[in-house]
Amino acid sequence: MADFLGMMKQAAQLQSKMKAMQDELDHVEVEGASGGGLVSVRMTAKMEVKAISIDPSLMKPDEREILEDLVVSALGDARRKAEVAMQEKMQALTGGLGLPPGLGLG
Repeated sequence: MADFLGMMKQAAQLQSKMKAMQDELDHVEVEGASGGGLVSVRMTAKMEVKAISIDPSLMKPDEREILEDLVVSALGDARRKAEVAMQEKMQALTGGLGLPPGLGLG
């Protein structure tokens, strides 16, 4: 019974830490870029896009498709960086818990 109570206490602590981490992820921002920095996207680690910056040199009607591709690429870059940031936070949170590999709490 003591083991069960200990596990319940540990679960409650983990839940509290997860909530704190989720709140912290709102403030972790990453930036993705494409086109050598001509297009950049800033987003939180929770994948919320905060800003998109486009160099004025790309604002030409005949370069619309290029611009669209660069925006998609910058979003993908930012998303990958946000995922890494989230994984790092999760690793820091769950690292000492002795959870089985690949549990995937994130």
